[in-house]
Amino acid sequence: MPISDLFKPLTLLHGPPMRNRFMLAPLTNQQSMDDGTVSEFDREWIRQLAHGGYALITTGASTVEADGIAFARQVGIHDDAHLPGLTELANSIRRGGGLSAVQLHHAGHRANPTLGGIPSPASGWTVPGVQALTTEEVERIRDSFIAAAKRAEVAGFDGVAAHGAFGWILSEFMSPLLNDRTDRYGGSVENRARLTIEVLEGIRRECRPDFQIGWRLSVERYGLLLDELREITGEILRRELIDYLDLALWDSNQVVQDGTFKGKSILSVFTELPRGGVRIGAAGKIYSAQRCVELLDEGCDLVMIGRAGILERDFPMRVKANPDHRSPTFPVSADFLRAGGLSERFVTHLRGWPYFLDPASP
Repeated sequence: MPISDLFKPLTLLHGPPMRNRFMLAPLTNQQSMDDGTVSEFDREWIRQLAHGGYALITTGASTVEADGIAFARQVGIHDDAHLPGLTELANSIRRGGGLSAVQLHHAGHRANPTLGGIPSPASGWTVPGVQALTTEEVERIRDSFIAAAKRAEVAGFDGVAAHGAFGWILSEFMSPLLNDRTDRYGGSVENRARLTIEVLEGIRRECRPDFQIGWRLSVERYGLLLDELREITGEILRRELIDYLDLALWDSNQVVQDGTFKGKSILSVFTELPRGGVRIGAAGKIYSAQRCVELLDEGCDLVMIGRAGILERDFPMRVKANPDHRSPTFPVSADFLRAGGLSERFVTHLRGWPYFLDPASP
């Protein structure tokens, strides 16, 4: 496909269309205030992105319950006190011409007690000394996702994206390794997917008809099984429970190493599914204009820009201006990031990624 195809509008099942095929992947960056309210650093980060040419911008992982926190200075959406700041972010994105979404997140068994988090495992053995969630507690967390989506609607966002990746609670419940429950949220793959599906159904039921819903899915680690994930994803696509699927791949070029789909690209395992009106995008080492085009050729409807968006907040505009554009090479210096407008809080967060930020960089 030509580069120009990246800049064609894309309709979604609900709400307004995307103006092009670029979506900012949700990027947790630990810039908020300690209570989860939006900070000046959040505002500036979103302001830069809003003028960067993206069709849809998603916040970083936003806590649906205070107890489900995973990171210091994680943005929150679990309390009405968060609404003023979130409204500012939604307005900023709208002024830049893009659509907006809040990523809804609960850390599950990975909640951080040092930050006030309470580990909430699906199984009783996952966290030593911590009992599995009761059925009633699972239902409470489900309802907290739905309540957070309603807050996002009040704040003026176009939609939300449910974080179902990386072993966080929705992903955890999907895993036969991490979920040994015997209630209706455990056992069969249908039962283990029930929490995710009830969250998606509840958001669609409780929010306005044009509210957009995304779902982030990862397929590696945490005991997840590719065959099962494909089955559940197929059901979610068939029922059109979401507007877009965000495949959070470590590398969008990855090939399946064993099992039913050995030798196929992980991407193709999902893009070959009947999708109805649901759109599919992928993230994972997308650093060049050429790779963006290749993803459309490989069956994606949109591309999810993550690390490249940290390096260059206007990555889509650079691609439009130069079909040979490629992101700077890793690792980069802290001064490079500062010069580009990243806050010191964001730079500190990136020090945990030695491949990204030069460890010797002051």
